[in-house]
Amino acid sequence: MIKKSKESLYLPQFTHLLGIEKISSQDINFLIKQSQEWFERNKNKPQKSDILRGKTQINLFFEPSTRTQSSFELAGKRLGADVINMSLKQSSVAKGETLVDTAVTLNAMKPDLLIVRHFSAGASELLSQKVDCSVINAGDGSHEHPTQAILDALTIIHHKKEIEGLKVAICGDILHSRVARSNIILLSMLGANINIVAPKTLLPKDIGSYKVNTYLDMREGIKDVDVIMMLRLQNERMVSSCIPTAREYFRYYGLDEEKLSHAKKNAIVMHPGPMNRGVEIDTSVADNVQSVIKDQVEMGVATRMAVLEVLAAGRKE
Repeated sequence: MIKKSKESLYLPQFTHLLGIEKISSQDINFLIKQSQEWFERNKNKPQKSDILRGKTQINLFFEPSTRTQSSFELAGKRLGADVINMSLKQSSVAKGETLVDTAVTLNAMKPDLLIVRHFSAGASELLSQKVDCSVINAGDGSHEHPTQAILDALTIIHHKKEIEGLKVAICGDILHSRVARSNIILLSMLGANINIVAPKTLLPKDIGSYKVNTYLDMREGIKDVDVIMMLRLQNERMVSSCIPTAREYFRYYGLDEEKLSHAKKNAIVMHPGPMNRGVEIDTSVADNVQSVIKDQVEMGVATRMAVLEVLAAGRKE
């Protein structure tokens, strides 16, 4: 499906997708364009292709996942790949095998695409150095989640036409969020103005190194913004309690209709999922007309189809 016309001769040259910070704005715009094409093709009836026929895709997930794993599986199958799903319980890591030994074992099976989610930052990069196939980071600890950022950008463009000049508020558990990190890098690269909203206990120490405005008060942070991106409280990554109680957190940082009224009237509401209703977001907001959360799920399949296609094409050449 990738077309090299006279108008667009560009084809990304990266072998792996390990993080947004490792690719160029040109790469990102190309991936978004390819994702848009797959979204349009899948809009009425999901399209099947043989682009990855004869290719083997392994989904290696060391953390629980519903949306990301299932959308990568669906994307691979729609492109004609042979897809194998592996979880921590199914792998020998549960028996004490190291990540490097797992990589060596998988490499001997000669897969073409390896999608990795791991609880440690840098795990996907380590694997990429030990295997001969393309590696896609599906989330590594609190580090990055590149395909989520691309699908989020695609969702914003779908509703707002472009990203440059938009005011985007990313709210919640910034400290532990790989989604926040990837989105800050990508949206900044595409010209968005970003507000970060969180209590001090959920702000990373290096937040000042990013081109963002930081707010401790949510109403101030989302005032007149075009996009509100809520984040899940990642209790599993907290070594100590970062908030007094869930109820207290919702009072100050949960998105309800009153707080939403401070944003632009046509602001869209996003959440990478899974949502904790009544903690990060109120049901009345999650399900209202401004919510594009379901669209994000749909964009996820199209985005991952584009990423798989681009990496496979790069391998051919």
